Amino acid sequence: MFRMRTIAVLAAAAALISGCTPSRPAYPPAAKQPVTDVYNGTSVVDDYRWLENRNDPAVTSWVAAQNSLTRSILDKTASRAAIASKLKQLYGQNSVSYDAGFFRGKLFVIKYQPPKEQPLLVTFDSPNDLSSEHTVLDLNVLDTTGTTSIDFYVPSRDGKLVAVSLSKGGSEDGTASVFETSTGRKLSDVVPRVNFPTASGSIAWNRDASGFYYTRYPQGNERPAGDENFYQQVYFHKLGTPASRDRYVTGKDFPRIAEISLAMSEDSKYLLVKVANGDGGEFAFSLMGPGERWTRVADFSDGISNASFGRDATLYLLSKKDAPRGMIKTVPLAGPDLKSAKTIVTESDAVITAILPGADRLYVLDLVGGPSRVRVFDMNGMFRAMLPTAPVATVGGIIPLRGDTVLYGVETYLENFAYFTYDPKANGAVRTRLVNSSGISYADCEVIRDSATSKDGTKIPMNIFRRTGTASDGKSPLLLYGYGGFDISEVPQFSRTNRLWIDHGGIYVDANLRGGGEFGETWHDAGKLTKKQNVFDDFIACAEYLIAKKYTSAEKLAIEGGSNGGLLMGAALTQRPELFRAVVSRVGLYDMLRFELFPNGAFNVTEFGSAKDPDQFKALFAYSPYHHVVDGVKYPAVLMLTGDNDGRVDPANSRKMTARLQAATGSAFPVLLRTSSVSGHGFGSSLDDMIAQETDVYAFLFDQLKIPPAAGEGY
Repeated sequence: MFRMRTIAVLAAAAALISGCTPSRPAYPPAAKQPVTDVYNGTSVVDDYRWLENRNDPAVTSWVAAQNSLTRSILDKTASRAAIASKLKQLYGQNSVSYDAGFFRGKLFVIKYQPPKEQPLLVTFDSPNDLSSEHTVLDLNVLDTTGTTSIDFYVPSRDGKLVAVSLSKGGSEDGTASVFETSTGRKLSDVVPRVNFPTASGSIAWNRDASGFYYTRYPQGNERPAGDENFYQQVYFHKLGTPASRDRYVTGKDFPRIAEISLAMSEDSKYLLVKVANGDGGEFAFSLMGPGERWTRVADFSDGISNASFGRDATLYLLSKKDAPRGMIKTVPLAGPDLKSAKTIVTESDAVITAILPGADRLYVLDLVGGPSRVRVFDMNGMFRAMLPTAPVATVGGIIPLRGDTVLYGVETYLENFAYFTYDPKANGAVRTRLVNSSGISYADCEVIRDSATSKDGTKIPMNIFRRTGTASDGKSPLLLYGYGGFDISEVPQFSRTNRLWIDHGGIYVDANLRGGGEFGETWHDAGKLTKKQNVFDDFIACAEYLIAKKYTSAEKLAIEGGSNGGLLMGAALTQRPELFRAVVSRVGLYDMLRFELFPNGAFNVTEFGSAKDPDQFKALFAYSPYHHVVDGVKYPAVLMLTGDNDGRVDPANSRKMTARLQAATGSAFPVLLRTSSVSGHGFGSSLDDMIAQETDVYAFLFDQLKIPPAAGEGY
């Protein structure tokens, strides 16, 4: 990050002591080397194109100088040591969390528990018998450097084997290995390139666990340079044979930006191949039946967004065709003709996000503007029950057990994630012993559901999380978070770090912006392509509302977002710099005219648009943060975070935006860049790395918002 010279540090310290405005940091020089591009007849100058080349020694030196400057500023903040100590406590010995995923006679779970820095893949005989825990894979043993991550894992149908995609340093460039569940023994099978951040990966075992179908990226010289992370296809691997002999199955006719996921029917007779056309929300489905006969179930234009195998030889389809909030249709596996599909659950006020067929019950996961619920139907679509949940909660991790019994997780802003079992033949849901623990209580806090009115009159919901009784006097530091894109919804989540924020008088607000999926495909469409500006208008409206209602003031308002939310941060700070005091932007996109030229950018074109298209170029150029930084404007304090191994959003975005802001800003507030050499798109860091990063974020926020220490904290 930025390097501050000794004299600048002393001057800043003296200014703080005297109560004067601190002096401007001495930023590492970034030479302007203009390159002119012409887009649809419009000439655009890019002064910092040279910062895109990560292999250039000048870029390496500049990044090192930026990191050095950031360290010189953040390490000297008065609160950093106490924040680091508190975060270590919050993520300390008493915390344990589980990510369950599969029931294959046993329950397969990813377990996180300090002081172990890397997760464990374990099994339980029952979610109520924690003494039956058995470790299948311990990454702390597999890799003592702590840099290996589990991208995903899939147990065989009998649960005796498990295929695991493993990657290094947050890269998500995954290689599949196979482990024996009972012993943890690693088999000789090594299947490269099953996962990559551009499209991720998937695996589906065959009936007798003699092999598995998997997503495969080009290898060797199969594709020209530049296409090595595209053209994902499906192959079959037979255990005990080299990956070089794996058999091609399907995918040669898929789009260049195909993103594939696989599912196998309960009887292993049918393989379902779901293909996303990039990240914009278009999906196609194909079914491979007995004798490897293929049937096209749905094309990209048919509006089918998800599909699930029933246990009754039926395929259950989530359709958004003429139903933007979703309805459920069925087709027989033996003849899945979409034209004759039967509608069993019609569109409602909620957004259907997932379908889980049981033996005699159909579980439907809904989103209601952010919070979620689960409706229970019979197999003919007759409503039977609602799963018990808290009012403002997230329901996730629904796993079929035996019969119609399911295991499902519930979490809120106030209550940690806990798994419940539900048996429709019994009375109600039963809380299991599979509960995330942290030793953190939010009994003194409340969540308020409120809404702001956007520029065009649209109501934008917000979840306002604060200590009960907090005065609305405009004096509270407030952190406003947003995302708004890719049909991804902001849902209630339990956070350890919010305890730190709340204890220092802070308020945390999570906004449900357009572009997400909170209210269905119409809500998503209203925040994508040429309508992306709606997302920024929504976010700005939320900020203005929070100030008007005296939850906070502009001097105490900070904003945060990552990835697509980092783009949101860039747009917000360039469009309304006076509205915010501090900005935390993680792994963001900022140059919206060149994003599609980076490896993962092509997958985002269906969401953002392309500069090659005249209308889409006009929209992109109208908000592209990098191109809307204006010399002399007094920008707020900015902390940008990125990782060298980020395969989803090229770190060049953060480098270029940082250089442009540093050169332009007319304020003395710092513009800092933090580049991690051991992480990617927010993934892959060890617990210590993660705590160090969050310590920097909160040290930055505390310093900029002038947050005093809580009682008894001597810093």
